[in-house]
Amino acid sequence: LLDADHPANGVLFARRSTGDELYWTRDGEIAPPRQRPASVARELPPAPRVRKARIRGIKSGPHDLIHSAKGHFEKGYAVEDGAYLKPYKKLLVDITASQACLDKALEFANDLFNAFESAGHRVTLAPNNEQLRRRAIEEREKPGKARDPYYHRGPWSPHRPTVVYIDDVAVGLTIVEMSEQVMLRYVNGKYIREADYSPPKSTRYRVDHTWTTTKELPSGRLRLITYSPRPGVEWDRSWDECRKASLTAHIKTIVRSVEAAIPDLLERIVEAERQAEIEQQKWDAQREKWRREEDKKRTDQSHKDSHDELMAAIEQWSKVANIERFLAGIEASAAHLPIGKQTPVLERLALAREFIGSQDPLGFFLSWKAPRERYQPLYPDDQGHCHG
Repeated sequence: LLDADHPANGVLFARRSTGDELYWTRDGEIAPPRQRPASVARELPPAPRVRKARIRGIKSGPHDLIHSAKGHFEKGYAVEDGAYLKPYKKLLVDITASQACLDKALEFANDLFNAFESAGHRVTLAPNNEQLRRRAIEEREKPGKARDPYYHRGPWSPHRPTVVYIDDVAVGLTIVEMSEQVMLRYVNGKYIREADYSPPKSTRYRVDHTWTTTKELPSGRLRLITYSPRPGVEWDRSWDECRKASLTAHIKTIVRSVEAAIPDLLERIVEAERQAEIEQQKWDAQREKWRREEDKKRTDQSHKDSHDELMAAIEQWSKVANIERFLAGIEASAAHLPIGKQTPVLERLALAREFIGSQDPLGFFLSWKAPRERYQPLYPDDQGHCHG
């Protein structure tokens, strides 16, 4: 056993089931795990009173993801009356509902999760190190034309999907209260449902200035969406609640249906991984092509720059040689002059040399850089030698 207070020891995480893992960290630094990470840590209040399971054969009691969720859903951003709740907390079970339907959605989720776990399947938030993505949901009971994502942001969504692991295959679970088209009437500065509107008695001096419009509002009926959270794997199935029967009565059927879909889902995952590998190889080949093209471009540029600089050094050498010959000629001519005339010439010659500065051609040549000194090619050429 590790002593948690000993500075040489770390924190131990024990793998219990699918979705958890075993690894330890030192000094509070969490190393990237090789397996699925432990369940998301939660600061939870004491569990509420355990109620009996409403479905025969399903374990009772609140599920870990449910028994503290209500408080988080009710503590959130301000929304209009009857609209979908938007909790502050993002690591939360994937449920989208209004205040009026929240208890119903939580009860159904609790029964569904317990049913999966009674069948031996782990329900949890998706581990952080797995590439699992929540699919965009359609909350409309009767979807119409596609929405413009620029103007429609959709309801609240969690930071990670809620998943059930069946034979180590992750299946996403989303529970949403469906929306329906509702006729609303604008009365005294706010919209109310047309069914709740009572027109005032018409009088000669009073006119009720109102108007109507339609809007998508939560309906009180639930939809369960199961889907593959793995990128590139297109698979989903949904169950809608009708007005006469709740989804709770179909939980066992839902569990069996998801279990039966695993072989097909596995085939889709394998095919998606194969396609992803092909795309990765294509991408790697394309990047290699770009690297080679860039390497050749920089190699050719180093040749050009080296050539231009060498030509400039040669030209400068010629200028220096001409200047030196000119100055040497002046000095030779001055040697034959009388002393009185020689001194002013030599003084001016000294001024000229000081003005021009060093004219050593060797310095210009030593400053020149060969192509490989400018850029070292990454790839050999067709003859097996590096460019330059």
